[in-house]
Amino acid sequence: MIPEKILKEEEIQNGDLIFVGAQTEELSGAISRVTKLSDQTNFDHVGLIEKKADSIFVLHAAPMGGSQREEIHHFYTSQTEKNNQIVIYRLKKEYQSTIPHAIEKAKSMLGKPYNWLYILNDNELYCSDFVERAFRDDNVFELIPMNFKNKETGVIDTFWVDFYRKKGKEVPQDEPGTNPNQLATSEKLVRIGEFKL
Repeated sequence: MIPEKILKEEEIQNGDLIFVGAQTEELSGAISRVTKLSDQTNFDHVGLIEKKADSIFVLHAAPMGGSQREEIHHFYTSQTEKNNQIVIYRLKKEYQSTIPHAIEKAKSMLGKPYNWLYILNDNELYCSDFVERAFRDDNVFELIPMNFKNKETGVIDTFWVDFYRKKGKEVPQDEPGTNPNQLATSEKLVRIGEFKL
């Protein structure tokens, strides 16, 4: 297997997507168990890069802080505390014209709280929902039926059963949504490499 390219900060482009590798425990592990699509693709967070002159920001929706614009060094430090891998994907050339509008749309969603239910609504956002909505006017990504079933057992993962029970809700199996692994496998994206500061 060829080692993955290590990207430097100056190689990141405006409109790139930044993905964070999943952990095996807690919320990260629960997301991974039900959305992992391959050995290479195993992410639990995604954001959109905004590059202006010498500054790089990540536009994203996170549990801490909701929808926000975060300086890349701060984002990197907070996301790699548990040795998470950070990977950059780029839209293929024919879709790059959608980037300016997507960045403006993403900035218009800043300040919205995090969507802890992962059930789509216009007032709260989760990470892949935030990115999908940023590009929605240009139909770059699509909504898919959400899956909360453990890929190995075929049964709804106990984490999610307990998670939704505590919130007084049914698990929203098959309701429309998105997830970072689904976005990463889009035919409209190319995996550029691992980002390290």
